[in-house]
Amino acid sequence: MTHMNPPRVILIVLDGVGVGALPDAADYGDAGNDTLGNLSQAVGGLRLPRLESMGLGHLTAVLGVPPCPAAIGGFGTCRELSAGKDSISGHWELMGVVTERPFPVYPDGFPADLLKTFTRLTGHETLFGKPASGTEIINRLGQEHRRTGALIVYTSADSVFQIAAHEDVVPVAELYRVCAVAREFLRGEHGVARVIARPFTGEPGAFTRTPGRHDYALAPPPHVLDALTAAEIPVTGIGKIDDLYAHRGISKVITTVDNQDGMEKTRAELNVTPHGLIMTNLIQFDQDWGHRNDCEGFKQGLESFDRWLGDFFQAMSARDTVIITADHGVDPTTASTDHSREHVPFLIAGPRVPGHETLGERGSFADVGATVAKLFGLPRPRAGSPIPLTSDAKNIH
Repeated sequence: MTHMNPPRVILIVLDGVGVGALPDAADYGDAGNDTLGNLSQAVGGLRLPRLESMGLGHLTAVLGVPPCPAAIGGFGTCRELSAGKDSISGHWELMGVVTERPFPVYPDGFPADLLKTFTRLTGHETLFGKPASGTEIINRLGQEHRRTGALIVYTSADSVFQIAAHEDVVPVAELYRVCAVAREFLRGEHGVARVIARPFTGEPGAFTRTPGRHDYALAPPPHVLDALTAAEIPVTGIGKIDDLYAHRGISKVITTVDNQDGMEKTRAELNVTPHGLIMTNLIQFDQDWGHRNDCEGFKQGLESFDRWLGDFFQAMSARDTVIITADHGVDPTTASTDHSREHVPFLIAGPRVPGHETLGERGSFADVGATVAKLFGLPRPRAGSPIPLTSDAKNIH
């Protein structure tokens, strides 16, 4: 597909930043969850002037972020149609794939026969095999792992099979091989959404996970990113985007170590990617602050992102569209440390988006992907409805 004055879309996923419980949240134990709203109350208010200008204050009651009477673009929320509340189902649905059956979870731990199969196929014995906090379990079992060489295997409330190993005991390349083997046999009944490599380093009492985490996701059905790359529209995945879509539909992969790194690399990409989709996942909201109930860290992370947005807006070109959304909630004010079943924000601004456009409650996360497809002149995907856009003579397909 040839574009004259081709558009550029920057899609930023604030991992875990939900904006209020979905109608079926009680079925998931999440009644009353509101990541952004409850957080704002817990920390005495948030200062997010750039997100406020995009209409964030219209989405839920956020202390310190009132509704903006002249928002610069469109603002609304999206409901999740997929079963579950994990990163895979959330990201897949954002790009037009609705998951009708939830991925398997293991609140009582992995079955013994499954772990025996793992040992037979990988050649590695295992430790634990139950739900746990990743940081806690490596500190608890790290020394036994170093003594025995057995891999620390654990899960969470999400559909994950996580494998932790000290880099001095199991080289990272071997850990990745083991995870790839596990991904191949964990299908069907035990088709977890993700197998995750969790390398760590350090000494007892000070074990530390490294940035070498690697996710091995199930392969999704065809999605919007596939359609973009098939149309020869560049897709840049920043952060864990490539992992979540099983390394498909991404033409350029950029890894990150934290939110700041992700923001800096997103800004830098404006200088080298003149058109196409730049899709970034900022993981710390979920991984470091939401799962650890760290309200102060969550606050500082949001305010840091908002400050960055000011410079980012200045760097954007007149033809750019920016979309800010999320993949689920992870309310840090609750007793739970798990994801929460919530609406996600849909904030969008660009030359084809009318100012102060109320998008309301969208029927699916897939409306984000449908809107991306429409911005690039692609056919409407199977799931999702694009938002209304104005005509733009600069974009001729």
